[in-house]
Amino acid sequence: MIGSLRGALLDKDPSGELLIEVGGVGYRVTVAPSTLAGAGAIGEECFVHVHHHVREDTSDLYGFPQLDERHCFEALLTAHGVGPALALAVLSHLPPDELRRAVAADDAAALELVPGIGAKTSKRMVLDLKNRLGVPELAITGTPAGSGGGAASAAAEVRTALAQMGFGPAEVRDAMAAVTAAAAADADADVAALLRVALRELGPR
Repeated sequence: MIGSLRGALLDKDPSGELLIEVGGVGYRVTVAPSTLAGAGAIGEECFVHVHHHVREDTSDLYGFPQLDERHCFEALLTAHGVGPALALAVLSHLPPDELRRAVAADDAAALELVPGIGAKTSKRMVLDLKNRLGVPELAITGTPAGSGGGAASAAAEVRTALAQMGFGPAEVRDAMAAVTAAAAADADADVAALLRVALRELGPR
């Protein structure tokens, strides 16, 4: 199995594919949009950690600039109903740290921001990923799940509210970083207070 590739970047396909030449052989590697954008110029050296996905009729390579991203990608593949395309989409919306926070806080709504994931699928994914990602049964405030966790629940409602208000995944992700910090600082923060934090972060529309 191929674990990583280092070589000359021959092509960057806008559809999300890098062509990397290693030892005279060109490898086609599927990547997330952020990885594609950060891959450098044609002809420069390119390095990616690789997941080699083998099925009966295909053998595909998926590339990641950080090893932790590959680990999360492989954990996502173990979740019920998640294939490589969906796993890559999840990481495009939720980087590893945010994915772990969402799973630890039982924040299924965070996963529902990914196109193709509904409420039922997101809840199943949270359950499937807890052991695979090694996250504790903790809310984002550090309170054991099921023994309060009011701020964590409020933060999840804020995420849903922002999506319903029409903010895009990237905007929601940026706002939720501030909301997470506010929830951690004040375990009694309610939905209204955290929503104000999010809207201040997003600024006027």
